[in-house]
Amino acid sequence: MTKPHLSTIALAAVMASTGAHAADHPLDPLSYQEIWRALELIRDAGHMDRETRFSQLTLHEPPKRDVQAWRPGAAMPRMAYAVVRQGNDAFEAIVDLAGDRVAAWSPLEGVQPNWSGDDYEAVVDKVLEHPDFLDGLKARGITDTTFLNCNTGPPGYFGTEEERGRRIGNVRCAEPRGVRNDWTRKVEGLSAVVDLESEEVLRVVDDGPVPISATEADFDRTTLKRPREIPGPLETRQPLGPGFEFDGHLVRWQNWRFHLRPDQRLGAVFSLVSYQEEPGGPTRSVMYQGHLSEIFVPYMDPSFGWYRRNFIDAGEFMSGGLAKALLRGGDCPDYATYVDTVISNEKGRPKTLPDTICVFERQTGDPAWRHWSSEMPDSRKSRDLVVRVGAVVGNYDYLLDWIFRQDGSIEVRVGATGVLEVKTTKAKNALQAGPEADAYGRFVDRNIVAVNHDHYFSYRLDLDIDGTANRFVADRLVARRLPADHPRRSLWVREEHVPASEHEARLDINLERPALWRVLSNDRRNSSGYPTSFQLLPGRNANTLLSEDDYPRRRAGFIDHHLWVTPHRDAERHAAGDHPTLSEPGMGLPEWTAADRPIRDRDIVVWHTIGMHHLPRAEDWPVMPTMWYGFELRPFDFFDRNPALDLP
Repeated sequence: MTKPHLSTIALAAVMASTGAHAADHPLDPLSYQEIWRALELIRDAGHMDRETRFSQLTLHEPPKRDVQAWRPGAAMPRMAYAVVRQGNDAFEAIVDLAGDRVAAWSPLEGVQPNWSGDDYEAVVDKVLEHPDFLDGLKARGITDTTFLNCNTGPPGYFGTEEERGRRIGNVRCAEPRGVRNDWTRKVEGLSAVVDLESEEVLRVVDDGPVPISATEADFDRTTLKRPREIPGPLETRQPLGPGFEFDGHLVRWQNWRFHLRPDQRLGAVFSLVSYQEEPGGPTRSVMYQGHLSEIFVPYMDPSFGWYRRNFIDAGEFMSGGLAKALLRGGDCPDYATYVDTVISNEKGRPKTLPDTICVFERQTGDPAWRHWSSEMPDSRKSRDLVVRVGAVVGNYDYLLDWIFRQDGSIEVRVGATGVLEVKTTKAKNALQAGPEADAYGRFVDRNIVAVNHDHYFSYRLDLDIDGTANRFVADRLVARRLPADHPRRSLWVREEHVPASEHEARLDINLERPALWRVLSNDRRNSSGYPTSFQLLPGRNANTLLSEDDYPRRRAGFIDHHLWVTPHRDAERHAAGDHPTLSEPGMGLPEWTAADRPIRDRDIVVWHTIGMHHLPRAEDWPVMPTMWYGFELRPFDFFDRNPALDLP
């Protein structure tokens, strides 16, 4: 803590030489230099030495009301939020970058900090010296640990007293020699439970030896006999450049305006989303902020090494950043524009991850609208603006798309791809296996079963439809019987339901009781006299099949419902809580909504859960074709007429 450091004058010179610049907007991400400055301020306050580790160091957003009141040229708040680890103690810090001080420093109690880069290697050496683990390896024919690839991961928490309050990890290994895809070479059925703080090996769990698989499942281009021949090139070019503009982190595309912030935990945050109906005219508020909030992936195998795989991905694994580099010309078109993300590592130091977001226009070949008549047939081709994040969590890759359309709608999509987590078995295939050998997964290769699992994604949508004075409405479509003398027997009508509080607004998709979910403005109506609104239109989805008393479900309680509505609170951002690592049940949305707060006629936030049940198939191996899920934010009486009428 007494290490010499740069003087203010010297620091200014260094920052100038590295291209330091002030943020243009209160919601801009922390710059490379701002992260360094935050570290220096923490050190100067006596809270940091060479052993200090960081689970987070990121922008601390100003309150919503302050952002909305801010105007260019005015003083700008710049705060950093950090989770700092000193030995076995953890602290939350708020660093005032504008005021050059640590504004808050408090112990982090009752929760575990997010996983950091150092945690993945923690206690591995001791595990590889433990006699029980060595015996387990020997039973599988492994006597040399030189090449083993072992790591420590968070195993979830199940209410056991042995693990309560401890920073627990599970250590598992693979024998990766000779293959690029080492998911087929896992040391099956052998795990070590470790305490990362005391560096103890608490126990070794051996579910019975299974030989290391000899199956190879590499899928890179060197394994192909020859690439598929596709006759004729298909090209999209923009010789005059893109049709969108960046002004710092503000994006303008046709009638749309929004602020785009790369984020280490969430991938990307969209703020101040607005629509401008006429060139030079006023902009209309649609959404203050929208972003992915959390990901939950539980596996469906009861053995020790698998039932503990119930990952709360975005919150637990933010080390290294959720987003990874997109491959130019593969993940995005050749003509796309790319955005980098600045993250902090386990020492708090900044690192630039290039090309984590791409932005591009595309024409799908679909019409925005058409009508055929003998007098004047007409059709207008559509163009979209796509903002894509390439997220990677372990074996899975996720493409997170926000698609802005010319008809005033926004489509949000999740594309799941990557490599399946697989289990090695003694049986070669389903014909050789007994009746229970594929009960918890499906054979996809020789001796390889891909384990059944779920994916859940929570999106936080702070919709501000023509302002913050909004209400949530569920338009229920109900059958109505007609009089006996009517030729028709039945039809359906709309019945408006306006939930008064949070509990009433916990809703689920039910095809037998259809309803439209809308957020309405209290201050503006369209020319037909209806309140302006946007509809949340779900896409494919699934209900959880986990029992209500299952610990993983209780820890990721946001999966209980497809829709939640809460009053806006600046601090409520992460659906499973700010610190979901080894968390107790009920954090996040269940905790906040327990008070059943009023939501009618006020600033509200809508949370949408997307669920997928993944029963693996042969075609998902060795790398999975992208499977898309999503939803749409759709203008509903927001405009007076079709906003795409003026397309050329």
